[in-house]
Amino acid sequence: MTTARKPLVAELAIVFALSLGASAVYSIVSLIAKLTAPSGLANQVTTLNPSMAQREWLDLTYQLLGIGFGLAPVALALFLLWQTNGNPFARIGLNFARFGQSAVRGLALAALIGVPGIGLYLLARILGWSSKVVPAELPSYWWAVPVLLLAAVRAALLEEVIMVGYLFDRLEKLGVSFRWQLLGSALIRGSYHLYQGFGGFIGNVAMGLVFGWAYRRWGRVMPLVVAHFVLDAVSFVGFALVGKSLHLP
Repeated sequence: MTTARKPLVAELAIVFALSLGASAVYSIVSLIAKLTAPSGLANQVTTLNPSMAQREWLDLTYQLLGIGFGLAPVALALFLLWQTNGNPFARIGLNFARFGQSAVRGLALAALIGVPGIGLYLLARILGWSSKVVPAELPSYWWAVPVLLLAAVRAALLEEVIMVGYLFDRLEKLGVSFRWQLLGSALIRGSYHLYQGFGGFIGNVAMGLVFGWAYRRWGRVMPLVVAHFVLDAVSFVGFALVGKSLHLP
């Protein structure tokens, strides 16, 4: 490895160790724990956005702190892009320029991923390849829906800025071909969803391939952020409002 490449490799390692790389490691351990549990993977429950305290004000405080500090890796990635490329928002298309177009593209991506994603989840549950995923389990506080929407914003920014905008830029500088950029990004995306089971892995690898292709074609991360936000917002808020009345496997 040349001297010029070493700082970029170290930078990538640090950013991912502080964010989605760590999530991938924890997800692998979580999957092993579920697979080796006496009840097996299919009988496990994975809860997203759980309550974090019995007292309402304390629960809200923890939720907001988690969302705020969860965006720190995004700020770090944007700062590092700014150090080498100038305005990072323009560089990766994370701005409101042509937002109408980005919104339409994002909604189209959300539909393309979301509808088959539901089918894949149900199939994985039937086959025993996935734990039961509960997208939200907050009490019926007045702030529950706004917090879930903020959680969707955090997830969309964290994953799309780091996994696509930042990672593709750094791999390009390292001389990695687009094919390997796309595949590597998709596999990492799938790996940090392994805590859900194999269905989550397969679905998110497919999502990563589609999103990476879209970024390459459009040169903007904003449509991906919109799509990811819509997918998570519908999942989180929809389940919080009506999920308990649905009899899902």
